[in-house]
Amino acid sequence: MLFPSCRRPSQSLLAIAGILIVQSLSAQQAQIELSEAIVAASNLFVSGLDSQQRERVSFDFNDEERLNWHFIPRAREGVTLKELTPEQLRTARELLQTLFSAKGFQKTENVRDLENVLAMLEPNGPFERDPDLYYLTVFGTPSMIDAWAIRYEGHHLAFNWTFVQGAGIASTPQFFGSNPAQVRDGEKQGARVLATEEDMGRRLLKSLNEMQRSEAVLSGDAPRDIFTAAQKQVTSLEDVGISYGQLDSQQQEMLLAIILEVASAQTEVVASERLRTIMADGIYAVKFAWIGGFEPGDAHYYRIQGGSFLIEYDNTQNDANHVHLVWRDFNGDFGRDLIRLHYDAVAAEHGLGHQH
Repeated sequence: MLFPSCRRPSQSLLAIAGILIVQSLSAQQAQIELSEAIVAASNLFVSGLDSQQRERVSFDFNDEERLNWHFIPRAREGVTLKELTPEQLRTARELLQTLFSAKGFQKTENVRDLENVLAMLEPNGPFERDPDLYYLTVFGTPSMIDAWAIRYEGHHLAFNWTFVQGAGIASTPQFFGSNPAQVRDGEKQGARVLATEEDMGRRLLKSLNEMQRSEAVLSGDAPRDIFTAAQKQVTSLEDVGISYGQLDSQQQEMLLAIILEVASAQTEVVASERLRTIMADGIYAVKFAWIGGFEPGDAHYYRIQGGSFLIEYDNTQNDANHVHLVWRDFNGDFGRDLIRLHYDAVAAEHGLGHQH
């Protein structure tokens, strides 16, 4: 049963649930079709690289590098957008547009463009600021038969997709950053790449009454960064905050809207699967917690946590003008749950003594 009988969900939530809770066969078919498109786009991109580029872009699926993710400005394994020819860049962009939603792809482009802003703000800074220093890396061979993965990463962008026999797509860790959060000078003055995520969180916070706020707002200063940082595997944080079930219908819609906004960087197929999982786990237990000031310009942090996932948003660095935003799946990061299900199915088919 999706909704407890003791509570009446909002009509909009029921409508969304009606759309998303579809037959599992239909959802699986949609993932297969998306996987086929991504496999084709990935192979087209890799086949257009020269031999040296292909060697640098390709790793074994089980290579330790697959879990070596981060969002700081540093050199990475793979090939950069900077080194691609116009034709190679065209196929790279087509691949990325297959992996992201249109909105998500544009958001990544806006984050890359902030490197130009930082280059102006830090003319003699310690880091190379270049919007083309973003890397694509492939783990395994893109196919509908084997497990493989692809990573798109650079400063303030870190995205990881894992595919297991074409039937499943894992899409976390997922990370966006924005420095500055709001451009305060120059021709891009006023630009806010992650404005929606900040404004939605604050809108929900300010809608809470005094009793609700006592549950949602945690004491102390906002942390200097997201708690989970770039850990390879995470577990749930402290179970604090106000639950979905303690919110009124309008507030529930606000909380759900934040989740959907963060998920919608992914394709509709992947974002819908995320929401199906959250509802299956129990939407009423999902909690929202806030730390820090309430007004724009105040250092602040919020998180949304459910049984299987965590969203962390932090804006404290650089005088509260530097955002980090991450989505983690406790069991699904880097496709761990898909890989485990695959091996369980193989073991069942071949007997308990089958070795992997």
